[in-house]
Amino acid sequence: MSTQRQLDDLLGEFKQGIQAVLGGKLHAGYIHGGAAVDDSLPTGDVDFHVILKEHLTDIEKKELDNLHKELARKYPPLGVGMDGYYITLEDARRRTPPRSEMWQCATDNAWALHREHIRAGRYITLYGGDPREIYPPSDWHEIEEALLDEIRYVKAHLDEYPDYCILNLCRLIYSFQTRNVVISKAEASEWAMDGIPEWRWLVEIARKSYQKAATSHDRTIMLSEVGNFFEYANTQIDRVRQRDLNDSSKQN
Repeated sequence: MSTQRQLDDLLGEFKQGIQAVLGGKLHAGYIHGGAAVDDSLPTGDVDFHVILKEHLTDIEKKELDNLHKELARKYPPLGVGMDGYYITLEDARRRTPPRSEMWQCATDNAWALHREHIRAGRYITLYGGDPREIYPPSDWHEIEEALLDEIRYVKAHLDEYPDYCILNLCRLIYSFQTRNVVISKAEASEWAMDGIPEWRWLVEIARKSYQKAATSHDRTIMLSEVGNFFEYANTQIDRVRQRDLNDSSKQN
């Protein structure tokens, strides 16, 4: 089965599942991230928001948990990599990062980034209307906090997911330099191959790894160099933030 066919089947069953469990409590459901964008790199996971009119009951939480276990069983690896949040409509309309009704009430720390992507049209509607009527726009302060949290996450996982970290660092450099966060890891890595040519070779290896074509030697190279690339990215980002701080001080 092709990846696109698997994704279509997964999303169709996910939609039916949440409708069956939630009924009239379901306000909207959206897919965002790589699964919602026609990229040059394969989709690694499925990001989603399911928006609720009311809080979940314990029975509904159990039924949703069973739904996700079944999707993981039937549609590996995408069904295993479903990464999302069940949030109330009240919380979805706020700027504060919402806490999920499921899975230890995890907080969507990338809330500002997700809102920008969705408001820019990078989403698939499972259920509901125009998400721009729900999600408030993000200001730069919110976006910067979310980007800094991304940097902290990357730093903690350099040795675990070097390819992901390299590609996400490309996106972070781009986003700080342009103040545009509506860009995927694939698009940012394409930009980086020309924008930071001294690191083109490492970005190409990370892209190769994402395409499941990397060798054990490639992984060894990524592991040995991802820390250096992280330091480079941090330097570039700090330089941009200091410049912006100086410009702001001059204006005041």
